[in-house]
Amino acid sequence: MPLNNLDPQNTEPQVTTPERYHGFSIFMHWLMVPLVLGLFSVGFWMVDLTYYSAWYKTAPHYHKSVGILLAVLLLLRLIVLFKKRKPAPIVTHSKAVQGVSKLTHALLYMLLVIIVMSGYLISTADNRGIEVFNWFVVPGFGEFFEQQADRAGLVHQWLAYSLIGLVVLHALGALKHHFVDKDATLKRMWWTKSNNSTEEKL
Repeated sequence: MPLNNLDPQNTEPQVTTPERYHGFSIFMHWLMVPLVLGLFSVGFWMVDLTYYSAWYKTAPHYHKSVGILLAVLLLLRLIVLFKKRKPAPIVTHSKAVQGVSKLTHALLYMLLVIIVMSGYLISTADNRGIEVFNWFVVPGFGEFFEQQADRAGLVHQWLAYSLIGLVVLHALGALKHHFVDKDATLKRMWWTKSNNSTEEKL
C-alpha cells in the first residue's frame, strides 16, 4: 500500500492553470494604460512647442521622467509574465483568434521596449543623462551611431503611432469579446473572479 495519497499509476503532480491573470499583472496593466496614453498625448503636443513656450523645457522633462518610470514598470511586468503562469486560452476561441491574441500581445511588448529604448537614445545622444523628476539621473553614454537623435526620433515617433493604433484595436477586441461574444476575456484582466461558463477549466 502506498504511503501517500497519490495514484500509484500517476505520481506526477497536477499543475493547474489560473482562471485569471496574476493580480500584479492586472495592476500593472491598468497602471500602464494611462501612462502610455498620457505619454503619447504629451509627446504629440510638445513637438509643436516653440522656444518661447513656458512648457518648452518642462514638458520634455516630465515626458522623459514618466518614460523612465514606464520602462521600470515594463521590466517588472515582463519578469512577472515569465514567472507566473498565464490563463489558458478560452475554449470557445478558435485557433485563429488565439493566434491573433498571441501576436497582438507580442507586438505590444515589442513596440513598448523599442519605444523606450529609442526614447533613451534620443535623450542621451548629447552625452547628458536623463533627470527623473529631479530625484536622480539615468546616465547617458553619448552617440552609438551617427545622427542618433534624429534616427532614434523617427523610430520613436512612428512606433508610437503604431503602438496607439494597436492599443485601440486591442481595446476594441476586448470590448467585442465582452459585449458581443460575452466570454471571460476582459474579466480575466480584472480583479473580480468570473463564473463565466466559457472560461477554461482548472
